[in-house]
Amino acid sequence: MKKVLITGAAGFLGSHLCDRFLKEGYFVIAMDNLITGDLKNLEHLSTNENFEFINHDVSEHISIKVELDYILHFASPASPIDYLKIPIQTLKVGSLGTHNLLGLAKAKGARMLIASTSEVYGDPLVHPQTEDYYGNVNPVGPRGVYDEAKRFQEAITMAYHTYHGVETRIIRIFNTYGPRMRLNDGRVLPAFIGQALRGEDLTVFGKGDQTRSFCYVDDLIEGIYRLLLSDYALPVNIGNPDEITILDFAKEIIKLTGTTQKIIYKDLPINDPMQRQPDITKAIELLGWEPKVNRADGLKITYDYFKNLSEDELHKVEHKNFDEYVK
Repeated sequence: MKKVLITGAAGFLGSHLCDRFLKEGYFVIAMDNLITGDLKNLEHLSTNENFEFINHDVSEHISIKVELDYILHFASPASPIDYLKIPIQTLKVGSLGTHNLLGLAKAKGARMLIASTSEVYGDPLVHPQTEDYYGNVNPVGPRGVYDEAKRFQEAITMAYHTYHGVETRIIRIFNTYGPRMRLNDGRVLPAFIGQALRGEDLTVFGKGDQTRSFCYVDDLIEGIYRLLLSDYALPVNIGNPDEITILDFAKEIIKLTGTTQKIIYKDLPINDPMQRQPDITKAIELLGWEPKVNRADGLKITYDYFKNLSEDELHKVEHKNFDEYVK
């Protein structure tokens, strides 16, 4: 039985990856320090004999006794709410954590896939974003701790690949949504749905003319799986190129939820990207991958998930530091 180590396993994407690899017949070692992850995302796997959970911070030395075939590095805060609260940890997991895991991959002879992000493109001057675009990033801005952590992560991964011959894969993930997202993580989709469910007005930053492209989680997991098993070592965009403005997206959420709230406007956050749309030509040509789930269907599934949260979960919203971020 092949063995895979998945870091950030109690998070949104990590938990879905655990499901997929167990379904494919792997023994899954899940690792998370629970700084932003939630064990509830893994509760359904607790009795699976092919699943093991380790509570550990990958920024510290990692010791795995068994052999490993694959490592998927998904440990990292991934939203402004998180990395504004824990900026040092965000930088460490992208640098020290990646270094530790690459060392482990080298020692085990394992193939390693890292979760990079569309944020490496910053506020892009090229649209849509292709993998050969170097980005427009402010390293000392509020988003810099995340953007630069991911850019360094890519650089050290390629260094291990070229210098040590470690088999590596790099995925650049664009906006993804689906069940198990945290309602309070500050990203636009759970923020809008949470506001609608609580009877609050929907908050749009700026004029709402900035764009995003939303990929349903099942599609993303399929892309990750195909990239891992491919023979391509350079970065690959995985996302849904169906672009929409934030204002139109807010209107979609109001229609979906059947609520009567109005849309209110606040100042645009510093360095907030104005356009976000992946060019997925490489994914189509190299992996035979493209998204299958349309936004209407994916949003309905996601809304039903959030609608079934408890009252405590629904009202657990963290605004700390976000006002500083948007100034």
